[in-house]
Parts: sequence; C-alpha cells; structure tokens
Amino acid sequence: MLILRVLQSGTLHGYAIAQRIHLLSSEVLAVEEGLLYPTLQKMLLKGWVSSEWGISETSRKVRFYQLTPAGRAQLEAALDEYQRLNEAIQAVLRTA
Repeated sequence: MLILRVLQSGTLHGYAIAQRIHLLSSEVLAVEEGLLYPTLQKMLLKGWVSSEWGISETSRKVRFYQLTPAGRAQLEAALDEYQRLNEAIQAVLRTA
C-alpha cells in the first residue's frame, strides 16, 4: 500500500520510492531493497504499476515506476481496508 501511495504523486525509481517512504515516515520506516524490488515486480505482473527505463539524477540507468489505473483502484481498496481495520482496532483499544 505504501509503494502505491508514494507513486500516486508521480513517477519514481526504486531507490527514490524507498527514500520517500523513509522521509514521509519521519525516518521511522525503512524499505529494504530485498523487499522493494520483488514487490515492484509483483505489482508489475498484477498491472498495478508500469515501468520504463531512464536516467536518474545521478546519471545512472534506472527503472522508473508509475501507478496505473488498476493500481489506483487497488490503492483505494487497500486504503478502505486499512480504514476498516484501524477503526476496529481503535474500538477494541477504547473498550479493553
């Protein structure tokens, strides 16, 4: 869900996705390469993201990822599910 959410703001390469999540989470969350790239591959196969090769700001050849319409739909569904679960957890915490 976090990868899709970050890509909602625009096209990014893998390292930039990880950095953005890290910065937006006040440096609490760290996305390891060993998790990021296999997840992006799965998202490509599911049609949630598309990619193309390009040159990074450091002049390296990198793969840029962008959210597809199917990815936007998946993000919406994931955010709805997160909201539902969060509300359920909050209800338990308030009454326990």
